[in-house]
Amino acid sequence: MRGLQNIIKLNFLLIVICISCKSEIKEPKLQTLDNSIEIRTENMEIQTVDTIASGWNTFKYKNLSHETHFIVFEKYPEGKNLKDSKTQIFPVFKKGMDLINIDKTDEGIEAFGSLPPWFFKVIFTGGIGLTSPNTTSESTIYLEPGNYLMECYVKMSNGQFHSVMGMYKEIIVTDSKSNTEKPKSTVNLSISYEDGIKADDAYTAGNQTIAVTFTDQKTHEHFLGHDIHLVKLNDEADLEELDSWMNWFNPKGLISPSPKGITFLGGIQEMPKNNTGYFKVNLKPGKYAFISEVPDPTKKNMLKQFIVK
Repeated sequence: MRGLQNIIKLNFLLIVICISCKSEIKEPKLQTLDNSIEIRTENMEIQTVDTIASGWNTFKYKNLSHETHFIVFEKYPEGKNLKDSKTQIFPVFKKGMDLINIDKTDEGIEAFGSLPPWFFKVIFTGGIGLTSPNTTSESTIYLEPGNYLMECYVKMSNGQFHSVMGMYKEIIVTDSKSNTEKPKSTVNLSISYEDGIKADDAYTAGNQTIAVTFTDQKTHEHFLGHDIHLVKLNDEADLEELDSWMNWFNPKGLISPSPKGITFLGGIQEMPKNNTGYFKVNLKPGKYAFISEVPDPTKKNMLKQFIVK
């Protein structure tokens, strides 16, 4: 009997220890000491806070997955939310892409015609540019109060959008103002539909804060506007392959794996006209390029190579 009592006590003690251990497990800290907001990806998900203040916000994105991703912020029109996207937007893009993937491009384009009118009132307000696996990137953007969708629509190797696979998150921007100040840039560049990317041909190594000003914004053939991504090029890099890959409308575009010889280091997602976003990067000596996620970026002067000395 005494032996049975001791076993019961031991089991009880183990249960108490397990409960205590679980209570000490904390959720990842996503708000950092410098007021920046951390975003993490480990698989096909976006981990971050649910609510942020309006105004300038700095986001540090840790891509801990094995895929290239980006994070774009899309401001919903009044009265719309994630439920509306999941029922009215995601299925349309999935159907259209499925048709394009089996060489039924005309039918795919026709499928996109069923997008609801409110979709064209969504405001793309910037975000974090393409970021390679096991890489951290940082962007600072200005956000007005409202309801936003964060998503990545890079495609898996089977042609399915990451967002369709669950890589999205709703985030609320409140009326209260953030304490983050507008960054001071060390590099300034601009992008426009008419002139493409205007940037220098060479930069010095070290930590840089790059300001991207959108002097205009216009919808391209892939139904989206232009943006800026930074890539580091090694000897294997094929710029023609990269040029083609940047168009999601292409069955082989924006799909895993990303082109060889390319490391994506972040950037700024598309913004409305006259808006400016900032991103930080530690530039090391080598070859780089700024590029936009649009069809035929080279022809549009939206692929700009440069050297870091």
